[in-house]
Amino acid sequence: MPERCRPRLDTVGRNLIERRLRDVSERMKQVGRELSVVEEQLAQLVDDADDARIRALVSETPLAGQDHHEAQRHADAMQRHRDALVAELAELDHTQNDLLDRLVASAP
Repeated sequence: MPERCRPRLDTVGRNLIERRLRDVSERMKQVGRELSVVEEQLAQLVDDADDARIRALVSETPLAGQDHHEAQRHADAMQRHRDALVAELAELDHTQNDLLDRLVASAP
């Protein structure tokens, strides 16, 4: 490849990396905001499940037991969603670090 084409390819590569960095950064912000909301909801669902568990123990009725199991299922589902968001955030962080390394390596 002629040497005169190399600076243009380097510029195109840097531009692509910078664009991907912006995209990853924006997604990290979105996931972070969603994670904050999910953590608040999870705390409430866990409290609700605990309350339902206590009511089921005190009343010893099948309906109270069903309420507890349903509340616990909701809390468990929200916990799985939270875990997925945390994993996505970690993956995005890793991607961002890789892109930053590539950007530094492509510096003139």
